[in-house]
Amino acid sequence: MSIGPNAVAVADQPPLLSYEGVREARHRIAGRVVQTPVVRSEELERVAGVRLWLKAENLQRGGSFKIRGALLAMDRLTGSGSLGVVAQSTGNHGIAVALAAAQYRLPAVLVLPTDAAPTKVRRIRETGAEVLQAGTTLAERIAVVEELRYTRGYDEIDPYQNPDVVVGQGTATADLLHQVEAADGRLDAVVVPVGGGSAVAGACLATAGQGVDVYGAEPSAVPALTAALRAGGPVTVDAKPTMADGLRPDRIGQLPYDLVHDAVAEVFTIDESAIAEAMHQVLVHARLLVEPAAATALAGALRLAADGRARDIGVLISGGNVETSLVASLLNHQVS
Repeated sequence: MSIGPNAVAVADQPPLLSYEGVREARHRIAGRVVQTPVVRSEELERVAGVRLWLKAENLQRGGSFKIRGALLAMDRLTGSGSLGVVAQSTGNHGIAVALAAAQYRLPAVLVLPTDAAPTKVRRIRETGAEVLQAGTTLAERIAVVEELRYTRGYDEIDPYQNPDVVVGQGTATADLLHQVEAADGRLDAVVVPVGGGSAVAGACLATAGQGVDVYGAEPSAVPALTAALRAGGPVTVDAKPTMADGLRPDRIGQLPYDLVHDAVAEVFTIDESAIAEAMHQVLVHARLLVEPAAATALAGALRLAADGRARDIGVLISGGNVETSLVASLLNHQVS
């Protein structure tokens, strides 16, 4: 679905939500996050026919880029005397909040879907945080979060609506741009996965005025941003099962929508077979073990490459918290 040029202009948003806000956030979290590499693969680029710059956030603390926003949000809350934090998540945001809370010695409760990936549930519990599981929809998780805010007096760190989280996620794209520039490269476009929208919103902020187009990629089973752009605002979609468990929110956040609806160049909807193929390609050719959400972004980049609209494409490899059984299944399928 084609939308328009990359130009962020959101009325009445705080100064934090800007290109300068992302730059400041990079400095604030420097030294507290891993400077993950930008990986290129001759084999993968030969398949794609373009230069691909893969920002390997699968090697980040907590296994995903989500630690960036969680640290910024936690900084603000601890400065105001927080009693503890609560957040809903499909997994990676929960891991990030749990790690950040442990760093500040605050109690944390994470609300995940009942069918959350066991690997992600285990990683949260290993931090000492509490995990509650509620339903399979975003609305069910939000209801539990609201109850916990009332009964325990905890502060919420929302994965989509919190400005610190959005700006923090944008630092991954900002780092990508800086690393490519340091390697004497110049990106035409970046492709990021879309779940609740914080990654694509952050990417739009990080690239504002830089002449770099931002593309989103989401599972065709859960086309929340595509539906929102068509409807003129966030709507709840009828989510189908998808291997990309990190991209399962059935409604885009209002804040991300406000930031991206006039800024994102296009949103690709990716079917399950293309996600699986991209996951296999990046493992075999780039030697990176990534989760399906990250593979969704790569699949979007491969589609953009096939269209011939960009020669240098950055891809946010958002995370690597993947079930070993899924990896084995995909590899066995490819061999057979």
